[in-house]
Amino acid sequence: MKPTSNLLNRIANWKSLLIFLLLYLFFNGYVLKNSEAKINELAGDDVGVIDLTIGFDPQKTLDMVAAYGDTARAYYAQSEMTTDVAYPIIYAFLFGIILTLLYRNRSIARIHLLPFLTLLMDFAENINIITLLKSYPQQSYLIATLCEVFKLGKWLSFGLIILLVIYGLILLLINRTRTPARSV
Repeated sequence: MKPTSNLLNRIANWKSLLIFLLLYLFFNGYVLKNSEAKINELAGDDVGVIDLTIGFDPQKTLDMVAAYGDTARAYYAQSEMTTDVAYPIIYAFLFGIILTLLYRNRSIARIHLLPFLTLLMDFAENINIITLLKSYPQQSYLIATLCEVFKLGKWLSFGLIILLVIYGLILLLINRTRTPARSV
């Protein structure tokens, strides 16, 4: 992980933050939104996507896979193998850059790598989703459970990232208000 840490320290600046923020917003506001809409359209119902469910319910995951229908399952699997490979990379770098900028001069060692743990959890979740989609009508409660474990890990680590960002911003604000203004 040291090469990733070094890379984040090298690229963490306002320009790279803006680039990854724009990519993140594009994926969230357009690509993923349209992908979910297409899955729902192909399913003929507002089933949603497994990736965005919260909680731990393997049976619900299996029920969602069954509800998609063949065309939506095929489209969803393809989306998981393309769009949902790029998106975790984008958000890992975005939040890695944010955490690097916020904690660069602090003693919290390599906290900026946490988004890459989230990325790994997301990839593991995606592999399980693809397996469930492609193996249907065979349904594996074990694979659905693994999917839920990785999804839960993804959401917990993402929540921790958000808390660290908020905490870092509060620290930044406190430090800015305590530092006397310099005269030019």
